[in-house]
Amino acid sequence: MTANDYRIARELKEQLAVQAKLVDFRVFGSRARGDADTESDMDVFVEVESLTPEVKEKIHETTWAVGFRNFMVISPLVVSRFEVEQTALRSSAIIRNITREGVAV
Repeated sequence: MTANDYRIARELKEQLAVQAKLVDFRVFGSRARGDADTESDMDVFVEVESLTPEVKEKIHETTWAVGFRNFMVISPLVVSRFEVEQTALRSSAIIRNITREGVAV
């Protein structure tokens, strides 16, 4: 990840932490691997303690606003702790990939 990617990810994480109790926050995909180009989006994994429709909407709105200010498309994957620990999602390929390649911020 570039220094600018870290800065944007930290900014987003700080703003999201005001809205919900974050369990995990990671950048994954091309930006985490370091093979992104100038047009690549930033994929972020956002795990929260409790997820309501209102919290999910706030997370998406904040993510859009931070991306807009920084001229970057940010694509959030928003899940609850319950989903990661107690549902089939825990053994999904995307979660394995995020665990293996994701960069904690």
